[in-house]
Amino acid sequence: MGAATGDDAAVWRLDDGRSLVVTADFITPVVDDARTWGRVAAANAVSDVYAMGGRPLLALNLVGWNSEELSADLLGDVLLGAQDVADAGGFVIAGGHTVDDPEPKFGLAVVGEAAPDRLLTNAGFRAGDVLVLTKPLGVGVVTTAIKRGDAPADVVDAAVASMVRLNDEAAGVALAVGATGATDVTGFGLLGHLGRAMAESDVDAVVEVSMVPLLPGSRELAEAGAMPEGSRRNLAWVEDLLDRGLDRGDHSELEALLMADAQTSGGLVFGVSPDRIDEALVALSATSHTAAAIGHVLSPAGESSADGGTRRLRLT
Repeated sequence: MGAATGDDAAVWRLDDGRSLVVTADFITPVVDDARTWGRVAAANAVSDVYAMGGRPLLALNLVGWNSEELSADLLGDVLLGAQDVADAGGFVIAGGHTVDDPEPKFGLAVVGEAAPDRLLTNAGFRAGDVLVLTKPLGVGVVTTAIKRGDAPADVVDAAVASMVRLNDEAAGVALAVGATGATDVTGFGLLGHLGRAMAESDVDAVVEVSMVPLLPGSRELAEAGAMPEGSRRNLAWVEDLLDRGLDRGDHSELEALLMADAQTSGGLVFGVSPDRIDEALVALSATSHTAAAIGHVLSPAGESSADGGTRRLRLT
C-alpha cells in the first residue's frame, strides 16, 4: 500500500506472514501544557499504524523548535509526553531529528508491523457493513475554543482525555469482529476520511447524524462560533461526495460542519457485519470507549453529482 489509495500508512510486505507499516505525522500545539501536547502528538502519529490493524515497533521524534524563544526544558517536557505514549503502546522511541522553526511542531515517524492477511484498509469496506465510530467528534471545535480562550475546563479535560487515548484496543476489537475496512478520523474529519474510504471501496454509506457521539460541550462551543477553518475546508472538499439533505431540510449547516470537524488524534471508523455489531459495541464499551454504530454501507447507487462524480455519503 502506498500513496495511490490515500490510506493511513504505507505497507511493505516482507514475506507471507509479516508486513511493515510506516507513517509520519506532526502537529502544532493544540493545548497549553507541553507534556500533554507531546502525548497528543504522539498518539495522533501512532494512530495511523493502529488504523491499518498493525502494532507500532519503533518511532523517531520529529521536532520543529524555536530555540530563541522556547527553552530546552520545555522541549524536554514535550519529549516526555511522547515517551508516556510509547510506554503505554509498548514501542520504542529511538532519537529523532530537530530543526529550528519559528512555530513549534512535534510528531513521530513510526514503523510498525501487521499480518498481511489481517490488514485494515480504507478500501476494505463492504456493502452491508455497519459503521462503528470509536471516539466522539468535536476535538477541532474544542481546540479552537482553547485558542480563543473560552473553553470550559471540564470540556478541555474531556477533549484531552480523548486525544491522548491510543487506538490500540479499538483496532483489536475491529480485527476480532472481522472488520476489513477502517480508517482513523483525523484532520479531514469523519466525512473526509469516510468519503475517501467509500470511494476506494467502491461503496456508498449512510451516516445517521443523531447517532454520532460528540464531546461534551462541543456543540455549544460550535454554536458560539468556535468552528475551525479546517472543518469548513473539509465540508467544502467532500461536498461533491455528499448528500446532506439540504433539499429536505434534514440537517443544519452546523450539524454538517460537526460531521466534518477536523480531529486531532480522533478515533477509528470501521465496518462490521450486522451479526457482529453487538459484539463489537460490547467489547468497546468494556474498554471504556464512547463508541456508537453511526450508519451503514451500501452497494454503490451511482447517483451523479453536479460535476459528474458520484455521491458516496448521505446524512440522515
